[in-house]
Amino acid sequence: MTESSSSHYQVLRVAVTATEKEIKVAYRRAARSAHPDHGGDAATFRRVTAAYETLIDPQRRKAYDRSYGAGAAPADAGAHFDAPAAGSRASATVRRPGGGRNTAGDPPVYVPPYEGSGEIPLIPLEQAGQQVHGMPRKRGIFGAEARIQREMRTVQLLSRQVLTAIPAARLINGLQSPADNSHIDHAVLSGYRLALVNSMLLPKGAYAWDGRTLNHGGRAVAPPQLARVVWSMQDIFPELNVTGWTVVFSPDGNLHEPVIDHHRRPAGPMETVQIVNAAGLVRGLKEFLAAGPAPNTVNVPVLARLLRGMH
Repeated sequence: MTESSSSHYQVLRVAVTATEKEIKVAYRRAARSAHPDHGGDAATFRRVTAAYETLIDPQRRKAYDRSYGAGAAPADAGAHFDAPAAGSRASATVRRPGGGRNTAGDPPVYVPPYEGSGEIPLIPLEQAGQQVHGMPRKRGIFGAEARIQREMRTVQLLSRQVLTAIPAARLINGLQSPADNSHIDHAVLSGYRLALVNSMLLPKGAYAWDGRTLNHGGRAVAPPQLARVVWSMQDIFPELNVTGWTVVFSPDGNLHEPVIDHHRRPAGPMETVQIVNAAGLVRGLKEFLAAGPAPNTVNVPVLARLLRGMH
């Protein structure tokens, strides 16, 4: 980890849940150590001061957290990141010392480890061990009840059929979009792969996806715009493979409805986003997350940054 890649929390050696008092104590300790008069380095002292000035101010801290402020590179030296570019199909693997490949069904391994690393954990182990973080809620003065119910269906679907199969997967609900002032409904992190998920509710039937719209009976429906958010998150987290998924629900709860046919088309930017029904989301997400390197890894620095970005 280089100093320039450290987050403000890492510079002060405090958790992202640190209180104002803990930040003040950490700053006094770090400032004494880094001050040039005490044998420290001027550049390091400036980083310590900048970190303190940001984190001690509630509004600046809130803005910093929602910007997914800089984080450390993963500490797992054996990991091979399989996709700096969104939508990459590369699938490097990480081997266990005994020769077997880590699988998505293996118990979670925390990187960096909570024991013996000598680092101040960015988030407590209890928090990192939770598979679901946050729940759908109102945004602003008025809450769209239909949206909240749709997001709850997604949370239940992912919790019951994806998280149970991949113990290291972490579901974060309600992220701030780095691309605009909107929100990312759901994000699923497992190892070095991140899936952004939003949803739609459409009547039963057969729909044709042409890369831009869903077509049904002469009617065209444009799905939520997710590709730009995927690209933005890929830029923020270059060590991950980031993809987007829009799940289309039917009113009656049938996971296989509506039917979505994908017309052949030239590969383009929209390939970073999949349009699927509920059954397709479960199947596709399991395949995507399980095929990544070290899918049983909980990447603690990335998880901490995502949790800071919740609205």
